[in-house]
Amino acid sequence: MDTEAGAADGAARQAPERAAAQPPGPPDAPRPEPADGPGAPAGESGAPAERRGLATLSPGYQMVAVLALACVALVACVHVLMVFLHVAPSNTLTKRHGTLVDEWIYPEFEQNWKLFAPNPLQQNVSVQTRAELRAPDGTLRTTGWYDLSARDGAAINGNLVPSHTQQNELRRAWDVYVGTHDAQNRPTGLRGTLSEQYLRRILVLRLDRLGVVGEEDVVERVQVRSKATTIRPPKWSDEQVNQKPFFREVPWWTVSSRDVPLDSGTRVRAKTGEGR
Repeated sequence: MDTEAGAADGAARQAPERAAAQPPGPPDAPRPEPADGPGAPAGESGAPAERRGLATLSPGYQMVAVLALACVALVACVHVLMVFLHVAPSNTLTKRHGTLVDEWIYPEFEQNWKLFAPNPLQQNVSVQTRAELRAPDGTLRTTGWYDLSARDGAAINGNLVPSHTQQNELRRAWDVYVGTHDAQNRPTGLRGTLSEQYLRRILVLRLDRLGVVGEEDVVERVQVRSKATTIRPPKWSDEQVNQKPFFREVPWWTVSSRDVPLDSGTRVRAKTGEGR
């Protein structure tokens, strides 16, 4: 009897503690599941994570999906290449496979962007110069042709940080001169006259740096010409090009003191007066 009474008394004391531990709610409300029950978040109880994307497919369908994506990527790359060749200037590839490119492009994908202008240069162009010098005794002598572009190229080759002068000074001066003069080397405007003066000053400065002019010599005249050679096509191409050098020679220019750069340390002597 004492034992039964003690057990009943202990149960009565534990009942309020269990009631306090339970969250408030209606008597018939469902009790929360334990943390490791069926409602626990994925991954906390060791259950497999939810699969998404291609992972939800079977291995066979995954292989099919990968092949389909690869085919789409391949077709996209081929299309970009064909559009590039279509809008690019005429070159070895388009001359050989132009029909194939046109069959891919026309009529659905015709393009006319005017993206490549001007056309890429397909020639090696070198600028050469020579001078007419007057010795102290009054005799005249004419130097040989000096390939200034070849010297610039040699200075650039193997140089990780070539100077802007070596890369562009002479090349751009000649390009501007050609673009502002007609076939008879007559200037077509004010820029033509300025480009001629600029190019003449560069030639005088380069001749001095080469040590062509003696200390007592006077530079009477200079002459410039260009040598253009068409680039040889690749070995697999059947394209035939004329690789005979083409020269454009400018008449002699008289050098004056205005053509000698004052701030360059040059030792070139020229007669006073206006050059032409």
